Amino acid sequence: MKKIKLLILLVISLAFTSCISTKEIKYAQPSESLVINEEGLVPYNIQEYRVTKNDILKLDIVTTPKGDAAQFYSSLNANSAGVTVVSGESGTGNATLYFSGLKVDSKGDINVFGIGYLKAEGKTLEEIAAVLQGKVNENFVEGKSEVRLNLNGITYYILGDIESTGLTGEKVSHTQTLNLYEAIAQNGGLNRTIDRKSVTIKRKLPEGIKTVKLDLTREDIMNSPYFYIQNGDMIFLNTSPKAFFGFGNTPIQSITTAVSAITTALSIYLILSRL
Repeated sequence: MKKIKLLILLVISLAFTSCISTKEIKYAQPSESLVINEEGLVPYNIQEYRVTKNDILKLDIVTTPKGDAAQFYSSLNANSAGVTVVSGESGTGNATLYFSGLKVDSKGDINVFGIGYLKAEGKTLEEIAAVLQGKVNENFVEGKSEVRLNLNGITYYILGDIESTGLTGEKVSHTQTLNLYEAIAQNGGLNRTIDRKSVTIKRKLPEGIKTVKLDLTREDIMNSPYFYIQNGDMIFLNTSPKAFFGFGNTPIQSITTAVSAITTALSIYLILSRL
């Protein structure tokens, strides 16, 4: 009987220590290492996106109706505001952008009809747009045309375990900036099986792919340059070890698991004691 009591105590103890606590699922918990400025604000740490090989860019050139931009692209009809938009991409969606957007080739260049090849890899969208604007100004009266260069929003990818099926997949956010908390909120939040202390980010850079691990439960994650998502980021959601080994997400589930284990152990003991 002493062995049975010890077994019961061991199983119950294991069940309670294996519960997923609030500290493991609560976002942005206070951290002494959080960096704030003299005004008590968390400084923005947003890395500017730099174009990489195989990116596809969306180019629009806006001119007055008198401007003939056919040398760049087939012109669209002027709208009622008296502005002609000459576009390197029409419509929406990745498929349309793939066929009509500006592709960054294996050399890191883009080929703009009427302008020629320009180096794009490693440059920001603003830097490329400035070069294009200079080329366009050579053909139009300065101040009468505007180059608009964009990506198709911020495209990122979330991969998780089977219980996060509704969360996984390719995501597109048509915003200027997007942080991890915003991305999670847009996708309905994380379930309790996800290990918030070990979220992996793989970011493509012109030099290669960088891998980092972030802790969503710490407030100082806001100081990380990887807190703000960039185009092409891959977010890997790892399963919590406690959830993986079968213990419950809540104390009730853990107690249920413990009771089941005790019942099984007692049944085996009674069967063996009768032999």
